[in-house]
Amino acid sequence: MMRALYTAASGMKAQQLNLDVTSNNLANVNTTGFKTFRTEFQDLHYQMLRQPGSQVANNILSPQGTQIGMGVTAVGTPRFFSQGDFQHTENPYDLAIQGDGFFRVAMPNGTFAYTRDGSFKTDANGALVTHDGYFLDPTITVDQNATNVTIGSDGTVSQTVNGLTTNVGQIQLVRFVNPVGLESLGKNYFRSTQASGTEITGTAGSSPGFGSLAQGMLEMSNVRVADEMIRMIVSMRAYEANSKAIQTSDEMLQIANNAKR
Repeated sequence: MMRALYTAASGMKAQQLNLDVTSNNLANVNTTGFKTFRTEFQDLHYQMLRQPGSQVANNILSPQGTQIGMGVTAVGTPRFFSQGDFQHTENPYDLAIQGDGFFRVAMPNGTFAYTRDGSFKTDANGALVTHDGYFLDPTITVDQNATNVTIGSDGTVSQTVNGLTTNVGQIQLVRFVNPVGLESLGKNYFRSTQASGTEITGTAGSSPGFGSLAQGMLEMSNVRVADEMIRMIVSMRAYEANSKAIQTSDEMLQIANNAKR
């Protein structure tokens, strides 16, 4: 009887985590470059009361066994890096990646972070930076007197100063063999791990496996509100069902306790 209590409790705990993940997805529905999470579950150990194929009589084997599960646990919350919708901004420093790839950002501690958020700005010296002032790597610096800045689909940055157009650099992209293994740092940044593999650098739209760049566009979140609402309803009903199982187990224990008068 007590087994059912702990089994149902594991289900409630798992569904609470599922709701936490769903809530985070919905909270970031308007976050630039955000990639949705999904909770994945795995059943726990089983108590073997009778082994399948055990002998029940002379030359007679049981065609099935008796196993009782111990509940469920969450084994991961992987991100899904499907393409998000594009929003037209007309800002020359807004960039969207059409396909695979990340922008590489130089962090203050000397390491690199990676992002799909292409809403770049220019600092006092004309260098392209993120919202937090971190430099895009390799560094791209635009002349403060430039009247026109063009960023091609391959990341080539050109500027026009006094009627003369010059090339000021090229934005490189980075991809990973297993992007699901990236560690989320917050603020739209990722960090590589042993699970993600080492970074692979390439040219946008030219190197195999790399997407192209779209200037004046931003990639929005790939969260689908309708899907998240359905997931929320399923999670809530599963949580409710597990709580009912606990109540039923408690009532059965009460009956057993009151059996002797």
